[in-house]
Amino acid sequence: AAGGLALRLKNMSIRGLKKKQPKTFKVKVITVDAEMEFSCEMKWKGKDLFDLVCRALGLRETWFFGLQYTIKGMCAWLKMDKKVLDQEIPKEDPISFHFLAKFYPEKVEEELLQEITQHLFFLQVKKQILDEEIYCSPEATVLLASYAVQAKYGDYDPNFHEPGFLAHDELLPKRVLRQYQLTAEMWEEKITAWYAEHRGIARDEAEMNYLKIAQDLEMYGVNYFPIQNKNHTDLLLGVDAKGIHIYSINNRFSPNKSFEWSAIRNISYSEKELTIKPLDKKAEVFKFFSSQLKVNKLILQLCIGNHDLFMRRRKVDSIEIQQMKAQAREEKARKKMENQRLAREKQLREEAERAKEELERRLFQLEDEARQANEALLRSQEAAELLAEKAQIAEEEAKLLAQNAAEAEQERQRLEITALKTKEEKRLMEQKMREAELIAVKLVKESDRRAKEAEHLKQDLHEAREAERKAKQKLLDITRLNYPVSVCSAFCLQCMDYRLDYIEKSKKFEDRLKELKSEIHALKLEEKQSGLYCHWNEVLGSLDRSLGNVCTLNTGFIIRVI
Repeated sequence: AAGGLALRLKNMSIRGLKKKQPKTFKVKVITVDAEMEFSCEMKWKGKDLFDLVCRALGLRETWFFGLQYTIKGMCAWLKMDKKVLDQEIPKEDPISFHFLAKFYPEKVEEELLQEITQHLFFLQVKKQILDEEIYCSPEATVLLASYAVQAKYGDYDPNFHEPGFLAHDELLPKRVLRQYQLTAEMWEEKITAWYAEHRGIARDEAEMNYLKIAQDLEMYGVNYFPIQNKNHTDLLLGVDAKGIHIYSINNRFSPNKSFEWSAIRNISYSEKELTIKPLDKKAEVFKFFSSQLKVNKLILQLCIGNHDLFMRRRKVDSIEIQQMKAQAREEKARKKMENQRLAREKQLREEAERAKEELERRLFQLEDEARQANEALLRSQEAAELLAEKAQIAEEEAKLLAQNAAEAEQERQRLEITALKTKEEKRLMEQKMREAELIAVKLVKESDRRAKEAEHLKQDLHEAREAERKAKQKLLDITRLNYPVSVCSAFCLQCMDYRLDYIEKSKKFEDRLKELKSEIHALKLEEKQSGLYCHWNEVLGSLDRSLGNVCTLNTGFIIRVI
């Protein structure tokens, strides 16, 4: 029972919590650099949502900002005193609002106290310049871009910020890029040249310097609206922190007529007609006509807000403003001291790094010098060893050359002796050749003589054969007729004596031929270079043939006789 009671009480408490939770709707708030989503109660007014966004951003200077939305192609601002859902806002989930600066200060350095306020203004004005909602000369855009780079990247460091580091940053309006035929590298070089001069400027100072330059531009902080005068001439009405200005339709820089806030007595509208009454009652009342009633309401809303801020600047600051200014001064002083301390620390660190780099450089230089000295020493040692080796080689070469010179001298002497011997041998050779030629001539003559003798011998042989034949015949006849033996023996002895005498002469001739042949063979090797070699061979051949013939002849004759 106790458990069931506790369960019922728990269910009742859950139902009670559900009944107490209010209904909500989702809102998406878009700042220049971020997006936020909130859940808002159905009964919230515009101020409730606006305060929630300001608290989320940590913003105290709320009077410059508002929540803007777009409906039917026209921009409008969320009213603070009406419920959010009762206003003519887009029907979407979540509902989108842009948190933007609605009013601009006359002097940014004096009025923008918080750093977050400065940052939001910097981002919005930078976007307006890049989107060409605010006209800026090319020279001024480069300077402004250099401050934007300083705010984003800090001090320029050539070792870190290498060429091309701005390639993905949008820093210049497209109009300026189209106007000058410069490459992205050239624009980066121009911006970097200014950027390098901003060294030591903190981010908030760089953003403030950007705004101080931008606030002097003609279109800075001006909201333009198309209007017509009573003659139906198209004009532009501009509202800014100083008053109301009337421009021609093609010139947004120089107004044709201006009404300062201090000179305006009253502003009112009726339907599409808007009336500006000057403080001077004698002055002409200015009336103009807009295209829609909503435009007149928006113009009046901006006029009231800018007029209130104009009057507020000229009054004594409220306690809140005084506190904020004091805090801002203290914050600036603190930041200044902090920046100075950081600058000193950075300077000391840079000096220490430079000293370290110098020491490292000096150490590296000394190490390099020591390395070079060691290398020089090694080279010297190697050179000394090489020189010693070369000296040894040179000494050995000198000895070798001396030995070669001695050998050459010996060879020269030998060649001289050889030359002398060669001359003597040549002379002897020539003498022998002459003798050999004489001998050859003699041998030729002797050969001819012997040939003739051989012919005579052949003739004698023929005659001997004939005599032999006759003797045989006689012998047969004698035998047949029975001659005495003594007659036959005498005849045979007569024939043998004649043959022995011939054989003795032939042996002498053969001995003479052999002696000549041996002499000729002894001179063969020395006479090969001369043209007589073939001649000697022919002579020897003829002599051999003659000797052979003679021997054959003798042998045959003896055999036949026997």
